[in-house]
Amino acid sequence: MKKAYVFPGQGAQFIGMGKDLYDNNTECRQMFEKANGILGFDITEIMFNGTEEDLKQTKVTQPAVFLHSVILAHALGNSFQPDMVAGHSLGEFSALVASKAMRFEDGLKLVSIRANAMQKACEANPSTMAAIIGLDDKTIEDVCASITDEVVVPANYNNPGQLVISGSVAGIEHACAILKEKGAKRALPLKVGGAFHSPLMESARVELAKGIEQAEIAAPVCPIYQDVNALPMTDAKLIKENLIKQLTSPVKWTQIVKNMIADGATAFVEVGPGTALQGMIKKVSADVELMSASI
Repeated sequence: MKKAYVFPGQGAQFIGMGKDLYDNNTECRQMFEKANGILGFDITEIMFNGTEEDLKQTKVTQPAVFLHSVILAHALGNSFQPDMVAGHSLGEFSALVASKAMRFEDGLKLVSIRANAMQKACEANPSTMAAIIGLDDKTIEDVCASITDEVVVPANYNNPGQLVISGSVAGIEHACAILKEKGAKRALPLKVGGAFHSPLMESARVELAKGIEQAEIAAPVCPIYQDVNALPMTDAKLIKENLIKQLTSPVKWTQIVKNMIADGATAFVEVGPGTALQGMIKKVSADVELMSASI
C-alpha cells in the first residue's frame, strides 16, 4: 500500500486554523513565531482571531494555508512517511517543504512573494474565474480556444465534471454563456481576486521566477507530482522549472490523482485546512482511502 500526502491551496482557510498546533506544541509555536518575523506582520493573530475578510486577503491567505499545512506535516513527526506528494496550486509549495526539497523559511518567503505578486497582477488586470460543472474537458477547452478577442483558458482540472476557467471578466462571461448553451449544469463565477493560472498572471510569474531561481531546491524525499505536467518529479532543476511555469499554467489535479493511483497510491492524506481535496479525489476514484492528517 502506498500513501500519498496532498496539500490544499487558497480557499481552504478558516479562522482558528492552526491554533491547536500553536497552543499544544512548542516546536510548532516557534515555527509560527518565526513566520511572523519573516512576513513582517502578525499572521498568527489574523489566523486565530481575525475576521474572514482579513483572512481572505491574498497576502494573508496564501502564507496562512502554507503555514497550517507545513507545520502540521512537521508535527506529524515520524508518522509522516509519504510515498508521494502533491499540492494544489499554492499547496505545491507546502508539498515541497514537507518533502524536504525546500527549507521552511525559503518556502515561506517564496509564498509571500507569490501572494504579493499575484495581488499586484490582479489589480493591474481586473479578471476572474468560474467553475464549470457537468461538461467534459474537451468541450470546455474548445470553447475557451474559440474566444480569441478576450483571455479565457482552462485553469484548474479539479475532477471529472469540474473544470475552472480563468481570464478577463468579459472573456469569462462570454465563455459561461456559451458553456451553459452547450449543457453545463452550472457555470459559477468564483469570488476570487483575479485570473489565477492564466496568461494574465505573467507579471506575477516574472516576479516569482526571480525568487525561485535564487532559492535552494533539493531532491525531495519522495516524488512530487507537479501541477503543470502531473508527473512524478525528483530532479531539483526540473522541479524549479515547473514551479516557475505554474502561475500561468493550468493545475492538472485530475491527472495528478489518476497518475498517483496508477503508480500505486491506495490512500490519500490531506495535510492542511479543510477537506476540499478529498472531495475532488473521491470524484476521480471511489476506491481509495481518504483521510485528514491529525496529531
